[in-house]
Amino acid sequence: MDKDMPNFQEIAKAGAGASFRIKGKFVKSPAKGQPIEVLVNDAENHYVKLIGNVADTKAYPLSKKTHTLEYLREIAHLRPRSRYLSSMTRVRNSLSMATHIFFQNKGFYYIQTPLITGSDCEGAGEMFAVSTLLPQSGDPVKQVKAVNKENEIDFSKDFFKRPTFLTVSGQLPLESYACSMCNVYNFNPAFRAENSHTTRHLAEFWMIEPEVGNG
Repeated sequence: MDKDMPNFQEIAKAGAGASFRIKGKFVKSPAKGQPIEVLVNDAENHYVKLIGNVADTKAYPLSKKTHTLEYLREIAHLRPRSRYLSSMTRVRNSLSMATHIFFQNKGFYYIQTPLITGSDCEGAGEMFAVSTLLPQSGDPVKQVKAVNKENEIDFSKDFFKRPTFLTVSGQLPLESYACSMCNVYNFNPAFRAENSHTTRHLAEFWMIEPEVGNG
């Protein structure tokens, strides 16, 4: 942009988060690392217009510096604009597609196994419970909506009429499908309620589980 443009000083004050409407001419770039650039040098036929108030950009929560993941979680609508999250998402997309292509080329069927289940597949006993009996607020132990004579939770009055949990694995459903459809796999979320808040344990993750049958 030419410094002699009428609104150059106004545009120069804009910081991160500013939006522009630009009209110019594509030219060969003299800078390294980019083949072309937009040249704005004519006030009548070319312009850069700031959309919104310049002062608003001071409140824009993202800057050029690196932000922690904890901070990015507080601005969910802007998280994908960070380099870390956007790069991770692109890599994850490529890995997911490669996973499906691999199994599909091998003749496997993709099975969407249930995320809510009544079985503890791996017998770990560390699962997240799913229930409609607990109150929305207050002490959940004292205010359970349904209890029996033994003062225990009466799951017969729950949504699924029995204790249910977020799955730790889709292995059991896959085994029954493998007996009928031979080679199957799933690539679904799994949940582990392990009381270990370290980088080596995840409460939610996506797991690949193939099962080979004898059909």
